[in-house]
Amino acid sequence: MSTAPRLTALDALHRSLGATMTDFAGWDMPLRYASERDEHNAVRTRAGLFDLSHMGEITVTGPEAAAFLSFALVGNIATVGNGRARYTMIVQEDGGIVDDLIVYRLGETEYMVVANAGNAQIVLDALTGRVGGFDAEVRDDRDAYALLAVQGPESPAIMKAVTDADLDGLKYYAGLPGTVAGVPALIARTGYTGEDGFELFVAPEHAEQLWRALTEAGAPHGLIPCGLSCRDTLRLEAGMPLYGHELTTALTPFDAGLGRVVKFEKEGDFVGREALTAAAERAETAPPRKLVGLIAEGRRVPRAGFPVVADGKVIGEVTSGAPSPTLGKPIAMAYVDAAFAAPGTEGVGVDIRGTHEPYEVVALPFYKRQK
Repeated sequence: MSTAPRLTALDALHRSLGATMTDFAGWDMPLRYASERDEHNAVRTRAGLFDLSHMGEITVTGPEAAAFLSFALVGNIATVGNGRARYTMIVQEDGGIVDDLIVYRLGETEYMVVANAGNAQIVLDALTGRVGGFDAEVRDDRDAYALLAVQGPESPAIMKAVTDADLDGLKYYAGLPGTVAGVPALIARTGYTGEDGFELFVAPEHAEQLWRALTEAGAPHGLIPCGLSCRDTLRLEAGMPLYGHELTTALTPFDAGLGRVVKFEKEGDFVGREALTAAAERAETAPPRKLVGLIAEGRRVPRAGFPVVADGKVIGEVTSGAPSPTLGKPIAMAYVDAAFAAPGTEGVGVDIRGTHEPYEVVALPFYKRQK
């Protein structure tokens, strides 16, 4: 028996704006409001407003919270400064990626782990199962937060109109408590679009007030509401991985080209250390397939799962693909054999329903914003 999708605090507002809704990871979420190309371009050139309340917030507190998270995750959480954030991963004992995460340090002994919507329960269960023996507590705070994001080059100007928080002093991958349009919020400067921007963690009952205030403040700057569809093309252009596509339990961080997030030098054991040590050694001696960018020479769009080919042989697989509004061509991320991973490698194509379409191999990301 299927269960009804969960609704965010902004559900009625999205519908009043004419959003096309879709079931995403058990949530009813806005896919687009009008044109996903217009929404994508707004974030690249002006600003977009997103509802990301489907993300999973898990709070970890206690005297040994940092030590526990350093054991449970691959990163060294003990070195995260107060008010800063860290991109990291949680893996299985065999090194397979369970999820990629952002961990915010909110206080001396308080951290917030933000998991992807589809993995939030799995991550919560894993953390709960690993906390034994540590003086720390794991708390499910998914219902305690709504999450809004303002992304794009105009986002600092829009935010400064509704808060007196020190945004100029707020570094990338940091967060600070503040008041935004009269609403208490954790203001974070992270993002998943390749642009500057802010995430605002607020109580669900304040979400609509904040959305309307941001919409009003953003109007002179060209801000528009944006759905999950353009979020996917934005992150693809920025070369950012998506769980279930570039990251899976079948891959270790080293297989995904993200071995840098694994901190072997931290004190004590951590879940997956032995398997990841072996994976790191394997990556040195027998390089795994590498994640590369592919740009189409024609107009046909590659999709996840399509084979990448060269010399009549399958050399890899597309993980994400879409038309790129910024480049004006179809693009894809794919894992390919190391011998074909160098930018400019000739003779590489994608098998699109039996036809080998030519593609250019490029380094990621496809798009990088001007600082």
